[in-house]
Amino acid sequence: MRDTLNDIVIVGAGMAGLHTAEALRERGFEGRLTLVGEEAHHPYSRPPLSKEVLTGVGMDPSGGGPGWLVGHRSLRLRDEAAVEGLDLDFRPGSRAVGLDTEAREVRVSGPGGVEAVRYDGLVIATGARARRPDTDLAGVHVLRTLDDAEAVRAALESGGRLVVVGAGFVGAEVAASARAVGMDVTLVEAAPTPLTRVVDPRIGEVLTELHRENGVDVRLGVGVSGYEGRGRVERVRLTDGSAVETSLVVAGIGVHLNTEWLRGSGVELLADGSVACDEYSATSVPDVYAVGDLANWPHPRYGGRIRLEHWTNAAEQGEAAAHNLLAGGEGRTPFTPVPYFWSDQYKLKIQLLGQGTPADQVTFVHGSPEDRKFVAFLGRGGMLTGVLGLRSTPRTMRYRGLLEKPTTWDEALEAAGVTPAR
Repeated sequence: MRDTLNDIVIVGAGMAGLHTAEALRERGFEGRLTLVGEEAHHPYSRPPLSKEVLTGVGMDPSGGGPGWLVGHRSLRLRDEAAVEGLDLDFRPGSRAVGLDTEAREVRVSGPGGVEAVRYDGLVIATGARARRPDTDLAGVHVLRTLDDAEAVRAALESGGRLVVVGAGFVGAEVAASARAVGMDVTLVEAAPTPLTRVVDPRIGEVLTELHRENGVDVRLGVGVSGYEGRGRVERVRLTDGSAVETSLVVAGIGVHLNTEWLRGSGVELLADGSVACDEYSATSVPDVYAVGDLANWPHPRYGGRIRLEHWTNAAEQGEAAAHNLLAGGEGRTPFTPVPYFWSDQYKLKIQLLGQGTPADQVTFVHGSPEDRKFVAFLGRGGMLTGVLGLRSTPRTMRYRGLLEKPTTWDEALEAAGVTPAR
């Protein structure tokens, strides 16, 4: 381990930031470790926000100690003792507002004002924030933070109709959760199928039917032209000229990356605001790494640069960056994961290994869409690029090894016991 690192600062106290901190301690870093978090809460897990928090499943009235997440067992990444054991200079309710890479200082705005926090090594893990609809009407929500989820849950308790704008994972999960608590739900998506950025349209069609079978009014290929009401939303106007009456909207329309504070610092930002990293998750500035939603790095198996907004990637990249920051030089290891994420909708688990789109080949190697239980291989250019499963966890995960190395389409089919077409 490099002996020149005495002060390491991690900006961002989500999954990526916490895992980075844990990995640094596990790898022997004994210096000062500062964790800066914009939210007032201790680090928590985001996937339950659109599921258990909205439905109330897994509530724990006993809660935790002061400052800890009360009533949300599923959100807790670590117990209080485990986090205290990391010996962090933890700064909740604080955010980075600037970076001076020559002086090696992060400017942090907190309860006591703005302070310059010095570092020898820096890990950027500030993630993203939800993109908000262009309206000030009450009743229009986004869902990215625990406070967002609490506000949506309180609104769901009033019953009535919900309009979900955007059928990505957040929107789809909110729709499923709202149906579970008895809401009437309309799901609006401008693309022709749900999860269009994530899975091939042929898979998207299956997910469309899943929503409809569970009573969701799915409107595809149509966007939102405006939100109407007197002080509070009363209807959502769609681009096809129709309107949906509602008093509650949840919009899942993408994110803004929290990288504005890096402008002018010398850390290279790409056109979408993401942080340009090399194969080690290192930025353009020495001893500064980036992890999680905002990191953009080259992946040898996917033909270019990738950026992942996945729970698993946040954890894995945090651990990789910690290793590389401490090792330095030739001791570093390229970060080449198999992307993995999942979604729980209507008590069914959807899993994707690798990349789901674009795909020019889709073959169901186990089960079928009609049975709502399958494993599908996704390919492009004669190579396997992804494996998607519905209600098929063991079989889906069995094929992870095929994506850890270049695997041709025919090799993949043979591994699944399917005879390639000739």
